[in-house]
Amino acid sequence: MMMLICWWVMNPLPLQSRVILVTGAGSGLGRHAARAFASQGASVLLLGRNERRLNAVYDDLVRAECPQPAVIPFDLAEADEARFQALAQMLEQQMGRLDGILHSASHFVKLGPLVQQHLKQWQPAFATNVFAPFALTQACLPLLEAAPDASVLFTAEEHGLNPAAYWGGFGVSNAALIALVKIFADEFSNEPHLRFNVMVPGQVASPMRNRTHPGEVGSSLRQPASLMETYCYWMGPESTGRSGEIIRP
Repeated sequence: MMMLICWWVMNPLPLQSRVILVTGAGSGLGRHAARAFASQGASVLLLGRNERRLNAVYDDLVRAECPQPAVIPFDLAEADEARFQALAQMLEQQMGRLDGILHSASHFVKLGPLVQQHLKQWQPAFATNVFAPFALTQACLPLLEAAPDASVLFTAEEHGLNPAAYWGGFGVSNAALIALVKIFADEFSNEPHLRFNVMVPGQVASPMRNRTHPGEVGSSLRQPASLMETYCYWMGPESTGRSGEIIRP
């Protein structure tokens, strides 16, 4: 932690001039991370399904006099390959660069035994939790490779690492996401300026945590703000060369 503290003091705006795309930016950890990135000088692209929530984050950043953000209403679960490619082309045309992606959007599958889960529950979970991060990252690779230093940070849940009974489609989709990150990192190991890592936030107060652990007392959990130095470190220049890591703050 001392390394992060020293880095933060020495680099008050470590993300200055960077363009960072955040999925799931309208709520939860995505919203907090978007604010943190913007406060450190990044131009943040706010992507999500709920335009009203995205606009609220946009207004917060404008009031805080952060670099100009952008709102991108986009349904990850419904997008096909052509739409992801069109999104990447739009980013190139309008922003001219892309220095990072935070994949924070997630779809929850109600907990229960496998014998009671159905394909119609798993399909949107895999579409949001696995297919979309793959397709969006793939579409943006030319922009990311062209950046002098780029970071792609994925977000996974604990049960992707430690499968357990009743976590079904949610656990399996998170396990697949972690495998995807490892493969990206391995395939781009010869390009140290481009890195792929996965954040496993753990027990943090968030809308997703409310869904996975509905009986939990929120005050007993870490607050999202306590993780933001870690998020900015992994999105910023000090983490250059570190790829394929599972981050458990």
